[in-house]
Amino acid sequence: MNARTPDVAEGDLARPPVSAELHFQVDDEPVDLSRYKAEDWLSVALFWVLGLVVFYQFFTRYVLNDSASWTEEIARYLLIGVVFIGAAVGVRRNNHIQVDFAYRFLPKQAARAMATLVDIVRVAFLATACVLTVQLIDRIGGSPMAVIDWPMGIVYGAVLVGLVLMTWRAVAIAIRHQRDGVSVLENPEVSP
Repeated sequence: MNARTPDVAEGDLARPPVSAELHFQVDDEPVDLSRYKAEDWLSVALFWVLGLVVFYQFFTRYVLNDSASWTEEIARYLLIGVVFIGAAVGVRRNNHIQVDFAYRFLPKQAARAMATLVDIVRVAFLATACVLTVQLIDRIGGSPMAVIDWPMGIVYGAVLVGLVLMTWRAVAIAIRHQRDGVSVLENPEVSP
């Protein structure tokens, strides 16, 4: 080495020197589980059961070469439960797909009336779906599943639980929209 070349490897020249004053933030934000409601926990529990059933199906089919016949049907029904109960999470957070294009061009009073109509129609639709599901359970809820001798009312019961939760959350959202005088449809900056 000559006197003008520092005793440092080539790649080290681009790095700034490490300071003794350099500190890293090691404190995480506290975890707040209070924002999660019953439908969140129920849909996560059903999802984990679904995952275990699908893993068991994979294991028995590809590792043991003897597929468990009940896993496909149960996985299908668990997915139905996850979808309907998980949809209640979307209703509570008010983040289902919404078309707010027309609200940009309507006068404020017309936009408010249309948003109120959307809330009324949503609650009426979900309440009607609850009534129809109860009627369906009354008619065919006792018939057995295809592979397992359990009543189909269990599956329809999960659908009913999801629909009841969605209706309850939709009513709460409609009340909040009336109280606040604005909805996410009228003003997307409003927190759901």
